[in-house]
Formats: sequence, structure tokens, C-alpha cells
Amino acid sequence: MSDLPPCPACASEFTYDDGIQLVCPECGHEWSKSAGTDKVPDEVAVSDANGNPLADGDTVTVIKDLKVKGTSSVVKVGTKVKNIRLVSGDHDIDCKVDGIGPMKLKSAFVKKA
Repeated sequence: MSDLPPCPACASEFTYDDGIQLVCPECGHEWSKSAGTDKVPDEVAVSDANGNPLADGDTVTVIKDLKVKGTSSVVKVGTKVKNIRLVSGDHDIDCKVDGIGPMKLKSAFVKKA
């Protein structure tokens, strides 16, 4: 049996070494070798347009009309978006907008409700 730590996401014992990181073949989770063995990666720190910290599950309000790329739809000012999910990247909010569907938003265009 290997001396590698179990997966921090699903606790699978079948992890393997992929050079600079460890990988779980069951859930696909990847983490750094230097990370703690019982620690899930830290959440992304994201703030709204006013500087208030956002968290997964928050409700936000859109502060600017946003055109939806590839369609003629527009997300209007004042639209409330419930149950957001924070992700890393340029568009750091994953959400589902009523009447439009799933999309990604930039935190600079929302405020915490």
C-alpha cells in the first residue's frame, strides 16, 4: 500500500503522484504535494463592487445592464441572483439567472443583497 495521503475531497485511498501534484482517479481532484493532508483547498476570496466579501450561497444584485454574449438577452439592473457559487478566474461568480439560465458574472458588476 502506498504512503500517499487520501484524497481531501472524497477520501479515496487510490491517489497517485503526478510529478508536481497528487491526483485522485475517482473524483479527479488534484492538489499540491505540499498541501496539508486533511485540508480542502481554501475558498476563493471575492468582493462585490462595494468591497463586501462574498461567499457561496449569497444573493447578489446586478448593478449594471449586462449583455449576454451570443444572444440578444440583457440582464437588467436590479436583477437578483440567488445562490451564487464562487470560482477562480476572470468571471468569478457562477450562477443561474432567472429567465436566462446558467452564466458567469464578474464580481465588479454585482452588490451583495
